[in-house]
Amino acid sequence: MRRRKFITLLGGAAFAGTLSARAQEPRKLPTIGYLSPTTRELDVPRLAAFVERLRDLGWIEGRTISIEYRWAEGRNERLAETAAEFVRRKVDVIVTAATPPSVAIKQATSVIPIVFAAVGDPVGAGVVDSLARPGGNATGLSLQATDAAGKRIELLREVVPDLRHLAIMANTGNPSTLLDMREAQAATRFLGLEAVTSEIRLPKDIASAFDALKGRVEALYVCNDPLAATNRVRINTVALGMRLPTMFLAREYVEAAGLMSYGPNFNELFRRAADFVDKILRGAKPADLPVEQPTKFDLVFNLTAAKALGLTIPPALLARADEVIE
Repeated sequence: MRRRKFITLLGGAAFAGTLSARAQEPRKLPTIGYLSPTTRELDVPRLAAFVERLRDLGWIEGRTISIEYRWAEGRNERLAETAAEFVRRKVDVIVTAATPPSVAIKQATSVIPIVFAAVGDPVGAGVVDSLARPGGNATGLSLQATDAAGKRIELLREVVPDLRHLAIMANTGNPSTLLDMREAQAATRFLGLEAVTSEIRLPKDIASAFDALKGRVEALYVCNDPLAATNRVRINTVALGMRLPTMFLAREYVEAAGLMSYGPNFNELFRRAADFVDKILRGAKPADLPVEQPTKFDLVFNLTAAKALGLTIPPALLARADEVIE
């Protein structure tokens, strides 16, 4: 029920949020600018967790705080434009998800506080100076986990015991995705498998990337990225057609007919991002708030996808799963 209500809320967020902000101008409500590189649909459960946590902390949307929502829908060219809009509007805090919007906003302002809910390598991307001492105007949550790629591939091999050649699909234009790709390649070598890299930068690259994999691999590892997330249905449709088991970082891919995922619980990351926002609105400086890392990782399986692929998930693995989609 909460999910349906939040979908309705977000449906009119861009318009109603603007009207609300104008109506409340005399009260000068603190304003959060939220910029996502993906879609409203993908963000619904994550933002529900974010807004709920803000409410717990005393920030009620439309009454004690205003939130302006923007989605780039996988089009990175929109990020700089929206970042500039938020700077012109002089919002109090900008919340982002993923590396591309975080970089775009960091380039647009060195003054407005930035809270990123999920960036793969914030130091490598130049968003913060270090995890312990961010410096500047940005802080938040990092997805860094040096052994996560290896764990994903180990889990995938338990489901696909005859795995010898693994495709690694990545948007190499994203620094965080590039890091994930390199860690996956290293893990593949360590496990005695052969990696076949498949690079994508635009939606049109997906079809040709799969064509290059035909007959060469037994499974597919997709590095998390706004491009991949926005096109997750397309990726999974083609992978199922080629009978390729898939491994992802986030459950949303598995909801879209992917086989399995292992990674941070994004709802929890967004919930924790609200704590950063609360501290900043109460006077804390981003430079003084250390970047945090995930504490909860979820293993998710899609049994319908497994059946379509002719695979049986080992009972021991199913017993370890945090969620099983049927």
